[in-house]
Formats: sequence, structure tokens, C-alpha cells
Amino acid sequence: MIITVGGLAGSGTTTAAEVLSKKLNIPFISAGDIFRQMARESGMSVLEFSTFAEGNTDIDMEIDRRQEKIAKKSKEESKNLIIEGRLSAYFVEADIKIWMTAPLDVRTQRICNRESKSLDLAESEIKFREKSEAVRYLDIHNININNLDVYDLILNTHSFNPDSIAEIILTTLKVI
Repeated sequence: MIITVGGLAGSGTTTAAEVLSKKLNIPFISAGDIFRQMARESGMSVLEFSTFAEGNTDIDMEIDRRQEKIAKKSKEESKNLIIEGRLSAYFVEADIKIWMTAPLDVRTQRICNRESKSLDLAESEIKFREKSEAVRYLDIHNININNLDVYDLILNTHSFNPDSIAEIILTTLKVI
């Protein structure tokens, strides 16, 4: 089984994927980790790399290629996998595609706590990043990130902890 988990920054996609991975005892990969790794390799912050990526479609294409390649290999080997990333659902043939969201103030607080940033800085970075990504996704792939039609399950994570989110997903998996 291949599961994609996508969502807005701070909505809990990575945490939910990690918890789900442990509960199902299957691996997961993260597009965010790939992006951050590529930023480090380039000697840039995530925000700098995000701006750089706006003018360099090869960045997004490489992230997509890496995810797609890993997913295809897992499917060919009949291995289960969770793939976490904003656009994973568009490039990975998955059994279930999940989108996670939460209000901006909740996401800001989560990122503020996780990255030890001020609320103002975290919020401005979220807004900048989401605007930057929306431009790139539309330009490169003709994907409107706000169109959620590709997803099978959409979760507002505001009221749920990571274990509860994983349980919602596990319950959904039982009926598909």
C-alpha cells in the first residue's frame, strides 16, 4: 500500500506520517526533508532556497522525481510506503491520498514552538513560503495547490493530536 500525506506548513504532515509509519510498521519519506537537504547542499536557508527554486524548475522536478522513483520501486517490490509532501499526491500512484490543514494561527504556533521562532517571524515565513510555492507549482506543473480534488481524505488537524490523526487515517484505511 502506498499512502501520500500532504498539507500546509505546520499542519502536522510530518508528525502524522511518522506516527502512522510506526503504527503500520512501514517506512516513510518526506519531500520536505529532500527540499531541506537540497537547501543545505546549496548552502542556503529554506527560505533562500525557496526563492531560488522559483527561478529554477529543476529543483521541484528533482524532488518529484525522487519521490516518484522511490514509490515506483516500493510498488514493484510490493512494499508499503508513506510519502509525505505537498505535491506527492500528484506524482505518486497511491492507494490513498491525504491532505492536512489547520488554521494559520495554529500552524504558526506549531512552527514557532518547533523552530524556536517568534510568532510574527513564523507567520511571515509561512505566508512567504506558501505564496512562493503556489507560484512555483502553478508555473512548473500547472497545479493549483488550493484545488483539493485529487485527495481522498482531507483533515483539519486543529483539534487532533498526532495519535488521533493516525487513528482517523487507520480507520479510513479499513474501509477502502
